[in-house]
Amino acid sequence: MDDAIARVRDRLVRLGSMIRYYPTIGSTNDVASDFVARRLRAESASASLAEARVNRERAEAGRLQPSAEGLVVVADEQTAGRGRRGHTWFSPPGSGLYVSVVLTPGRARVDPARATTLLTLAAGVAIAEAVEAATGLAVDLKWPNDLFVGRRKLAGILAESPAVDTIVLGYGINVGPMAYPPELADRATSLESELGRAIDRHQLFAETLAALARRYEDLLDGRFDAILDAWRRRAPAATGARVQWATPSGQQSGITEGIDDQGALLVRTAGGVERIVAGTLTWL
Repeated sequence: MDDAIARVRDRLVRLGSMIRYYPTIGSTNDVASDFVARRLRAESASASLAEARVNRERAEAGRLQPSAEGLVVVADEQTAGRGRRGHTWFSPPGSGLYVSVVLTPGRARVDPARATTLLTLAAGVAIAEAVEAATGLAVDLKWPNDLFVGRRKLAGILAESPAVDTIVLGYGINVGPMAYPPELADRATSLESELGRAIDRHQLFAETLAALARRYEDLLDGRFDAILDAWRRRAPAATGARVQWATPSGQQSGITEGIDDQGALLVRTAGGVERIVAGTLTWL
């Protein structure tokens, strides 16, 4: 792993300031979030009296010092991996890439709120670019944060906020063939299954960090159109696909019409165009 990281070190910018590797772990997102909390406490305790007052105010507001930005947690296995809305992420040993990165898009130099909103889309673009660079396999993006090959899911992204202005961005990529649970057997795939050959996980890990670093810099510098355009090119289902979702008044369905400049999915229904910012969609 060290050699792979060394080869991309000049492309990591502010990522990889600290990389923590675990053979097995509950959840990489949980470990990264715990680190954020410990860093807040440590910085507050070690500060001078004047600084302590400022840090207490920041801690009360849940704010994180920038020193935790760029922390990476990576594991060979997760025993409590999870996806969006509490769904389990199947993470057997040696079969996937399970990573979390601490980011602070709320400190973007241009429109921090929009940078934070677009983070998961930017991450999806980055992971897709990294997979293609490391393996040659082109993958599709599906709103809001999944990577697919055909109708089978290859990777997913989960963003959680343990402190104001701070996001723990977790991603999991299925690398090797595995015995999926029955409910996933016909809906999941892996890089090695698709390519019919072994994949260097260390190279893939390094490429994902380098690609994420590039797209993260796009966010911080306000290059939002570059991210949105790249996402749209890799998301054919964002236009012309039939979807269904639950609302308080019952099930709704419609045809996708792309995403807007804030990353919301636009869906044409009988009553007009709906703007979907969160929730679970069924792709029909």
